[in-house]
Amino acid sequence: MISIRRARLSDASGIAAVHVATWRSAYANLLPDDYLANLSLNRLCAYYEHSIRVGGGLHVISCYGEPGAPPILGFSSAARCREKTLGDGEIETLYMHEDYRDRGLGGQLLRASAKHLARLGCRSVYAWVLSENPSRYFYQHLGGKQIASGTTWVGGEEIPQIAFAWDPIETLLDVNA
Repeated sequence: MISIRRARLSDASGIAAVHVATWRSAYANLLPDDYLANLSLNRLCAYYEHSIRVGGGLHVISCYGEPGAPPILGFSSAARCREKTLGDGEIETLYMHEDYRDRGLGGQLLRASAKHLARLGCRSVYAWVLSENPSRYFYQHLGGKQIASGTTWVGGEEIPQIAFAWDPIETLLDVNA
């Protein structure tokens, strides 16, 4: 059985495992090899435990009863915006286990985060995506409009990124993809 729900403290290690696995597969050749090789499950687990404890907007897709499936298939996090000029709320992360992509689960997870933001009073939402990330088309497919470009620093390297927005937030909440 697959369900989308708020993350629990017991999910932190599964979330960290998805984080490491997806970064190593999706960002190979986009981020420094040394950085990806040195991602720490323990450090990420502690980070996500803290985030869950302080009530961060962390959602998971969990799976129970499917033989061989990991307990956490994907996760997302969302919060009020860091950059007021881009929107009211931000989807900070969205990662799906490689074996469970292209099943519509990522869109459901993205909408769960958007619903969380809407409950906080956010009327629009945006997400930063690495410019060369093939998943950028996922955001476009769900109605995201490219509104900005910039860079972020990862592993000592400057990496180009783009921002997608849904304004009003209902343009994401109402997508049936």
